[in-house]
Amino acid sequence: MPSEPAEVTQGQLRVLNLGIVFGSISAVGALLISINAQNLAQTLVLGLALAAALVSIREWTGRVFWAVALTCLAVSSTALVVGVLVLDSASASFGVSVVGTVVVLRLPDRYRRPVAWSLVALVVGVVTLKVLTAPGGLGDALKEYVVGAVSVAVVGVVFATLNHLVAGFVSELERAGEREAELAVARERVRFAGDLHDIQGHTLHVVKLKVALARKLVHSDADQVERELDEVYSLVGETIAETKELAHAQRRLNLSAELENARNLFEAAGITVRVEHADGDEPDSRVAETLGQVLRETTTNILRHARAEHVRATLTGTGITIVNDGADGEEPPALGGLAALRDRVERDGGTLTVERGDGRFVTAAAFPGRRDDR
Repeated sequence: MPSEPAEVTQGQLRVLNLGIVFGSISAVGALLISINAQNLAQTLVLGLALAAALVSIREWTGRVFWAVALTCLAVSSTALVVGVLVLDSASASFGVSVVGTVVVLRLPDRYRRPVAWSLVALVVGVVTLKVLTAPGGLGDALKEYVVGAVSVAVVGVVFATLNHLVAGFVSELERAGEREAELAVARERVRFAGDLHDIQGHTLHVVKLKVALARKLVHSDADQVERELDEVYSLVGETIAETKELAHAQRRLNLSAELENARNLFEAAGITVRVEHADGDEPDSRVAETLGQVLRETTTNILRHARAEHVRATLTGTGITIVNDGADGEEPPALGGLAALRDRVERDGGTLTVERGDGRFVTAAAFPGRRDDR
């Protein structure tokens, strides 16, 4: 049955943050244009500055950010100069305040302060020049241009800074999810190492004691030495078999438990999980053990190598299919640990297929003949 995520995914948070900030800047920019634009020239200049602000926000994390951002900065700065000095529009500071904040916050720390002060100096210089050359009283000019331009600029800075803070928060969530996934893989390795220690540590200790006893009795009680060595031989054989079972995840492996474990690991990493039972039948014990190992190996691969947001596991009476949306590229996937599993599945009469395409990675194991054997 499907699992309802406790929280929205990081991708949804990014989209939500971008939508809120993008919509807010659009609304404020449109309001400023409708209130302050008194002719076509002012409308065009303010609209151009707003477009530059929106593009810089939209390309915040794009691959060509700097080329786009510097172009937007040049456009918004020009709109500031023309809008304030030529068209008498204090609202022209809105675009450059958004774009400038975006640029400053993306710069390395050592460059932020000088670039920020340069942009402040640009706005202050343009507004001061307009105040000094404006006709009429100085008080009216100060009220209209200083207060108006500064207020509008502060609004733009606030919106762009909010976008940066939320984006940083989401990035930290993603890094935390990656660390959690690595911890989950490490815990699985520790669990495997603990099982291996339980099997071989006890056996080696007993073997050591029995060999020591046999050495003491080798000249005095040959029959007892033979019995001790027979027990050692038998114990070593049992340990080899248990180690093979552990390596193939057959030792105490339960498919239902593996499904629940995979669900918990994915949800801990912030991945939405949906588990479906397609036909209501349960696979037999031999098939279930193999399918559990396929599920475990696939879970580990997704946590370590994919950037998945959604995983769907579909279980039938004869197989399992695991689909995730974290695949990159279209080239044939490297099987890694699944290569050994494919050999085992085929020896047991099944098939293991791995496909990548359209951003999805599909792992499917099936034993079509098992249904007929029931």
